[in-house]
Amino acid sequence: MKKRLSMILLSVAIILSFVLGGCAQENSTVSSFEESDLNTVPDIQEIESESEETQTEAIQTQKQEAYEYEIEELYAQRDDNRIYGVIYIPKDAGERMPTVIYAHGYGVTHQNGIQYAQKLAAAGYVVYCFDFCGGGNASQSDGSPLEMSIFTEQADLEAVITVIQALEYVDAENVYLFGASQGGLVSGITAAANKDKIQGLILLYPGFSIVEDIQALFSSVEDIPETYSMFGWMTVGRIYFEDLLDYDVYSVISAYDKDVLLIHGDSDGIVPLSSSERALEVYPSAELNVLAGAGHGLSGAKADQAVQYMLEYLQTHKTH
Repeated sequence: MKKRLSMILLSVAIILSFVLGGCAQENSTVSSFEESDLNTVPDIQEIESESEETQTEAIQTQKQEAYEYEIEELYAQRDDNRIYGVIYIPKDAGERMPTVIYAHGYGVTHQNGIQYAQKLAAAGYVVYCFDFCGGGNASQSDGSPLEMSIFTEQADLEAVITVIQALEYVDAENVYLFGASQGGLVSGITAAANKDKIQGLILLYPGFSIVEDIQALFSSVEDIPETYSMFGWMTVGRIYFEDLLDYDVYSVISAYDKDVLLIHGDSDGIVPLSSSERALEVYPSAELNVLAGAGHGLSGAKADQAVQYMLEYLQTHKTH
């Protein structure tokens, strides 16, 4: 796949404002895909402030016709737990449309994906944003944070995939996972276990380093307390930790052999850039786009640049 830092032109007319100026300073592409072959609850983030001068120099716009879209509530089911989500459905974008499933990070909700869902839906993609069971104190899905782990979240995501692929307006051959932070970790292991169902994978500052953090925190299962305040502000149970002490997450995710898009800020104080750099090494085919000065959580110009990378990736990886 050829790398491009200019605006991607979609085959359908869309309205999107992308930040492209200063590409050499603002972002860099670390590695490309092999030729052969991703809120009302505060996010765990360090949203960077950008000066008006920087934004003025960086912003370029391309105005075209956008798809209108509808938003509906949609539930999935995992065991006895009901999973709440909202789905964005473009109008007049085709009978069966490519679809993106957004997985949110630790302690937050589906609302962290709204800024991305709106722009992807306007570009003609169905987007589903949902709450993991017990994934945050404000989750609208069933379950408690004390019962949550990355493996219960994997089961949630697999239940969601089943529901989404059965929808009459979804192109089941073009379903993509998009995970952010812990949602990126969960999307990575879920894609590896379901690679025949997942056409592509977008990981926004994926939290693979969480596994190493836990292994450094507890040396044995006996050391794990019944409850623990992970990251200092949401309390989780033993189940969150006990199956990760000898877990090799990078070995697991490497089983996904289709193209992977990684996006990460070089000023992320929660999940270090090295988490994505190591993933880049183990994935058979991956590209890492680094956003200079971006922290854990994106807004404004940095979020627009991330969307540009996502749209270019999605447009070039559809099967038809």
